[in-house]
Amino acid sequence: MAQLTDDCFAFGGPLLSVDEAAALVAERLPVLAGIETVPLIEADGRIAGADVRAGLDLPPFDNSAVDGYAVRFSDLAAGAETVLPVRGRLPAGAAPGRDALAGSALRIFTGAPMPPGADTVFMQEDVRREGDAVALPTGLKPGANRRRAGEDVASGSLVIPAGRRLTPPDLALAAATGHAALAVRRRLRVAVFSTGDELAEPGAPLRPGAIHDSNRVLLVALLRRLGAAVTDLGILRDDPALLPGRLRAAADGHDLILTSGGVSTGEEDHVKAAVEAVGRLVFWRLAIKPGRPVAMGLIGDAAFVGLPGNPVAVYVTLLVVVRPLLARLGGGVLDAPPSEPARAAFRYAKKAGRREYVRVSLRRGADGAVEAVKFPRDGAGILSSLTGSDGLAELPEAVTGVEEGDRVEVFRHPLLW
Repeated sequence: MAQLTDDCFAFGGPLLSVDEAAALVAERLPVLAGIETVPLIEADGRIAGADVRAGLDLPPFDNSAVDGYAVRFSDLAAGAETVLPVRGRLPAGAAPGRDALAGSALRIFTGAPMPPGADTVFMQEDVRREGDAVALPTGLKPGANRRRAGEDVASGSLVIPAGRRLTPPDLALAAATGHAALAVRRRLRVAVFSTGDELAEPGAPLRPGAIHDSNRVLLVALLRRLGAAVTDLGILRDDPALLPGRLRAAADGHDLILTSGGVSTGEEDHVKAAVEAVGRLVFWRLAIKPGRPVAMGLIGDAAFVGLPGNPVAVYVTLLVVVRPLLARLGGGVLDAPPSEPARAAFRYAKKAGRREYVRVSLRRGADGAVEAVKFPRDGAGILSSLTGSDGLAELPEAVTGVEEGDRVEVFRHPLLW
């Protein structure tokens, strides 16, 4: 079984770019999630543990794409209407007869197998029925409305690559090509804490100086959307005597421990010392805004990531930092994030060498082009900036500012890239 080692987490040194950080995760961390087999109906959102190949052609036989009449194209008159006797009826699910269709038409329905010799189907709306015969118009091309065996998927071809996060269409394709179950990666087991004496459970009465814990709710919801099996371990109080034991206990039975807050350098930030007491901590200083330094380390056999305390920074760093980590540990392939271009309807000054994510709303300009409008407040603690915006405009490291009219790339919420 693959395990994390100290060498995996040798990320020390100067500020890392977002791309460098993702590359280090991909290169140094092993896949932790083993493989299990589950029924198709339970595989949605799971990571494919092996390549899936078609067990048969799709469709498995030549069939009709419409309700109508099957004929041999060679029986049709050139440039004139053709009248043929109708011999029989073939619904979907029935086996075709062995007799050739020469000189006649067969009433056929969508999905029914093509009878011997037939190669073309007329739609019922385009013909005229005359008793036991049917009048067929001119102009139809040979092979029209006929679906050939294997035209969708050929037997033995790759239909789902290993590492893909399975979607309902993937499961439908697997079912259609003969599979009842799939090999998938085990869900990563993630323990989630919030840290801080100022935190109260959502809905609880607030004492003076306290706030409700929103970060844990945000993290658990995002992690579940990313396919993790999440254990909510509540709030870690700022008690340096208790923190190491709580972290060590969380490492047992989990692949990742994820906390928010408490990893900065203030006198009441005790998580760093607690991690170092029971494991190893390497500060992964990421060149990103919003988001203060993200802590990464190892406790027992579990990875540890400490995220910032401000909720917008938590949101961004989970998606930019933790999502690639989850993909790697869970055996998934990290796809390029989908984005859309927009014209900036704002000005913004930025430092070079740091990737920044600006909260924006999208609208149509007077000329019909999509414009990005910046949320009026920048603070990393402003939760309403997430609910009040459509997404994040990504400003790469080399950019030093945005002027009105510049092109920006926008990632829409929820950012489950």
